[in-house]
Amino acid sequence: MNETRRFLPPMAALNSFVAAARHGSFSRAGEQVGLTQSAVSRQVAILEDWLQSSLFERHGRRVVLNPTGEAYAEHIRLALDRIRSATEQVMRQTEGRELNIATLPSFGMRWLAPRLPDLTARHPDLTVNFAAQSFPFDLRDGGYDAAIHFGQPDWPNASHLFLFREEMVVVCAPDWRDAHAVRQPADLIGKPLLFQTSRRSAWNRWFDGCGLSDIPPPKGPVFEHFLMLAQAAASGAGAALIPRFLIGPELDSGVLVTPFDQSLRDDDAYYLVRRDDWASNRALVQFSDWIATQTSGT
Repeated sequence: MNETRRFLPPMAALNSFVAAARHGSFSRAGEQVGLTQSAVSRQVAILEDWLQSSLFERHGRRVVLNPTGEAYAEHIRLALDRIRSATEQVMRQTEGRELNIATLPSFGMRWLAPRLPDLTARHPDLTVNFAAQSFPFDLRDGGYDAAIHFGQPDWPNASHLFLFREEMVVVCAPDWRDAHAVRQPADLIGKPLLFQTSRRSAWNRWFDGCGLSDIPPPKGPVFEHFLMLAQAAASGAGAALIPRFLIGPELDSGVLVTPFDQSLRDDDAYYLVRRDDWASNRALVQFSDWIATQTSGT
């Protein structure tokens, strides 16, 4: 074996090793790299034989890096990230300018999609692929360049571009409002209320803001997406707290009404989160600049 090959283990073995080091599991590593658990185990064994050194301690189905493995993983992970980044840059140059962006479902449907014709008009050579994702994940592992995030600027290993904060308003069907004699905030106590998965405390905070803290804890059905919540409210299932910018069509048509002026605001906000190497991606820089222009009136 010549000196060059001696110090360059097989790429498949290195990739499997890094995935197993990250997840502490050969089965979860296999899901990431597209191999079976046994195939990942074989690749790691090949690497350990190549190095003539063990890298993991085995605890049943769990694997934990030993000191040698920890030191090796740190260097190999950085090297693979650099290879992946360099490869992506070359492929973008040869395949055209394309981005993969994850978005919160309701945000994508009601705020982002209607604005895409303007993006196309400004950058006709830019292709943006969108996928619905509701919870934070590793952008690089997921194959995404960026994502729409709501909350605090706490997405790991990412750059945050502030977009805007939201105003949540109470909405219900007009017939439901009249049938339940809802005229002031206290009238909602004990009435059917609807919740959204990631805003389960919204009703508590809204009641507190109205000076109604000594009341029974509000309860009701929970919906994952705001547009499902809006449809349930429009059908007369109860009252809901929904960001105003997501339900403009329903408010304009009268399908939903806001019985009170009291709204709910907090410090959480929408962000465009981007991989930490985003500034080297010209397409992502252009998308970032474009979406920033769209938030000025929100």
